[in-house]
Amino acid sequence: MLEERKLPLLADVRDESAEDVRLVLEPKTRNVDAELLMEQLFRLTELEVRVPLNLNVLDALGVPRVMNLKEALQAFLDHRRIVLQRTSRHRLAAVAHRMEILHGQIIVYVNLDEVIRIIREGDDPKAEMIARWALTDVQAEAILNLRLRALRRLEEIAIRKELASLSAEETQLTKLLSSEGRQWRAVAKEVAKTAVEFGGDTPLGRRRTELAAAPEPVELPAEALVEREAVTVLCSEKGWIRAVKGHNVSAAEQKYKEGDGPRFAIAAETTDRLIIFGTNGRFYTISVDRLPGGRGHGEPLRLMIDLPNHDDVVALFPYRPGMELLVAASDGRGFVVDGEEAVAQTRAGKQVLTPGEGAAARVCVRAEDGDAVACVGDNRKMLIIKLDDIPLMTRGRGVILQRYKSGGLADCKVFRLTNGLSWRQGESRTRTETDLGPWLGSRGSAGRLVPAGFPRVNRFS
Repeated sequence: MLEERKLPLLADVRDESAEDVRLVLEPKTRNVDAELLMEQLFRLTELEVRVPLNLNVLDALGVPRVMNLKEALQAFLDHRRIVLQRTSRHRLAAVAHRMEILHGQIIVYVNLDEVIRIIREGDDPKAEMIARWALTDVQAEAILNLRLRALRRLEEIAIRKELASLSAEETQLTKLLSSEGRQWRAVAKEVAKTAVEFGGDTPLGRRRTELAAAPEPVELPAEALVEREAVTVLCSEKGWIRAVKGHNVSAAEQKYKEGDGPRFAIAAETTDRLIIFGTNGRFYTISVDRLPGGRGHGEPLRLMIDLPNHDDVVALFPYRPGMELLVAASDGRGFVVDGEEAVAQTRAGKQVLTPGEGAAARVCVRAEDGDAVACVGDNRKMLIIKLDDIPLMTRGRGVILQRYKSGGLADCKVFRLTNGLSWRQGESRTRTETDLGPWLGSRGSAGRLVPAGFPRVNRFS
């Protein structure tokens, strides 16, 4: 993940294995908070893993179903009991087989010379021994398979001692298989033995990792998950968007599709959230780090957000904590909204301004640094009102900022009265008007004709 640049706070990982150190994590800079770095590593790597428990299993009858923990543990114990029964039956059969052979060996011990003679001289030794001493086929076959060196080890005391031991074991196995209570006690002993062998304090059972309750969720800021880089967000007239590395990028010098051209050029960082305001009065949010790079023409903005085809982008800017926005529609209505209300969580965006019938959202400008608002209409009349006269709302149509007999709102600008009102004249000149008395008025007034030299497009910039 480090090579894929998915850990922006981490510069390097070094293996310096020793008694007290295994890995050394080198932060990107000295200013990186250690707890934030570890939280990022826990979040994005497998240093911390949440293990889900989904008991969707096949039961003993082969039927798929979801068990709770108690049912799963009971199924495990039932299985251990079945295994105990199978091993006990297998051992009981082996004990019976061995006891049958030992009974035949006693006969050999008592009649050793006669057995040797029959084997040496008889045409069918097996049949003769079965007929003479009432041996079973298994016993006769075992006697015939005895090697000569084994004959000297045939001692009656040893044989009878083994028979007694096997007989006692046979009795215990028979009792075990005939008693459910004995079987469960045997299973309990097996589980206890396993717990002792693999307990938490044993070399085999001691955990290499820790099991703990899920930690409380920690909110990581966006900059903790993305490598911070300076970029310029370019959005063309036809809505193609991209992010070019660096600031002070000239939008006019960039390449665009044929018939398209520059519109927005926003200085931002990859950790920013980009706010888009549409003519439908909705706010949309995109993470800058998800924008395509600047080598091509970018991608259509409408593929990233659900902006209807008949609507257009009014404003585009990076979100900043504490910001306030003045939003207004072409019918002259508007209000101030907290910037936090402009952050949308889905592609569909968030409806904030509700334009009236036949109107469209026309203005979205920052309002926290000013004390007055200049409104200019399509009729080239301008009105300056105090920002305090405009209410702070979360959504709706807003209040009337400026009235019009014909046309509608063209543009708004928030500024400080002490600094005067400025607007652009041409591409390089800016004019500032300080004598604003004639245009000062109350909210909802019509205003007066704009000052001489005001742009014919009826916009401040």
